[in-house]
Amino acid sequence: MKVIKVTDQFEGAKVAFDMIQEAMKQDIKTLGLATGSTPEALYKEMVESDVDFSHMTSVNLDEYVGLGADDPQSYHYFMREHLFNKKPFKETFLPNGLATDAKKECERYDAILESHPIDIQILGIGENGHIGFNEPGSSFDGKTSEVNLTESTIEANSRNFSDISEVPTKAYSMGIGSIMQANKIILLAYGTKKAEAIYQTIKGPITELVPASALQVHPDVTIIVDEEAGSKL
Repeated sequence: MKVIKVTDQFEGAKVAFDMIQEAMKQDIKTLGLATGSTPEALYKEMVESDVDFSHMTSVNLDEYVGLGADDPQSYHYFMREHLFNKKPFKETFLPNGLATDAKKECERYDAILESHPIDIQILGIGENGHIGFNEPGSSFDGKTSEVNLTESTIEANSRNFSDISEVPTKAYSMGIGSIMQANKIILLAYGTKKAEAIYQTIKGPITELVPASALQVHPDVTIIVDEEAGSKL
């Protein structure tokens, strides 16, 4: 596990994008992508570059249950606005938030992940150590599932909604087992609120109570943090 300290999210984005570009020289095919404020600077870096992604596939970590692709709060919408509309990919995949059969939707997404092995997975991290929407207690062997979001995650995500009551309470999420199948993982974390989660991820015990601690046993993980997020290391 390699840790890189940067001054801010913009330097972190440049470092992460340099790693992606270097890997693209090896003819990688699939990027695993994340949503939320953490990767926004990275996507801006990608959009403003002259790099062509039209031969590549992307698979996203998660999507809210109950939100359609055209809902402004959906992760489909987020990805189109921040990346795909400006930098087209060959194929893009996200879970279907409006799927009526959760079991079938999870099986469908697992089949997509199996047929599109992830070369590089981009991750953020929650204050409670979650990756994707895999909350504390999630199995390290887990595949795609419908998950119940914790109160802390709902509260953290409420900043994107006009009222906390509008935040979905469930999501479809790629499982930790699927995330761990990626050849390379780049985790980005910024700000003091992420400091304890980063410390537990890197220095703490490997435990399902801190989902990101599973990354300790992955062969190729780079964690990019600013001074605040890395302050407890």
